[in-house]
Amino acid sequence: MKGKIFVLEDDQSISGLIKVSLELNGLTVRNFPTCREFLDAVQDERPDVALLDIMLPDGSGLDVMKSVKSAHPEVWCIMLSALGKEEDRVNGLNLGADDYMPKPFSVLELTARINGVIRRKAAKTKISCGELTLDEETMEVQLSGSRLSLNRKEFELLKFFMKNPGKVLTRDTLLTEIWGYESGETRTLDNHVARLRKLGITNLETVFGVGYKFTP
Repeated sequence: MKGKIFVLEDDQSISGLIKVSLELNGLTVRNFPTCREFLDAVQDERPDVALLDIMLPDGSGLDVMKSVKSAHPEVWCIMLSALGKEEDRVNGLNLGADDYMPKPFSVLELTARINGVIRRKAAKTKISCGELTLDEETMEVQLSGSRLSLNRKEFELLKFFMKNPGKVLTRDTLLTEIWGYESGETRTLDNHVARLRKLGITNLETVFGVGYKFTP
């Protein structure tokens, strides 16, 4: 199971244990001892899950969580803190955390919760049809293991086709959903379909006089 985890924890014994345990489960883990280092890393690379201590030498993990959620709401944030009273947990969740585990915690339970998050995120963002896979979150499309280069409209058009397999989609429907107008010049639509076919997506069937159908 693939997944990218960022850990904000200044206690090296705890962060080291988390890293070893999660990596044994096939997850990629990066550890950060300060808020600044963590936030700098998130600017360049988004994790699937962020594990955040609260009491840190240069700030609060709750402030880090709020910053991450503001910019990247798709990142799942789990607070790991010695502040384990009910009011602490409720406060963290009310501020925007997705989960809260008081210290000491079970690494096995933590791993199980993270694996659950990764499974749900993968199921939510990925659409597959045979050798064709589309990831809504990363906007990545792969065909037989090779990544395809699509522009925004090509991606949105393919996504709409894949979400409506087997349905005959009229030209007006496609123009409305992808380009925002109900009728008009359809050459743009035809050109985008031709481009998708040229990239190897051959299961786009023309329904003459009506539109197109994506055949799984």
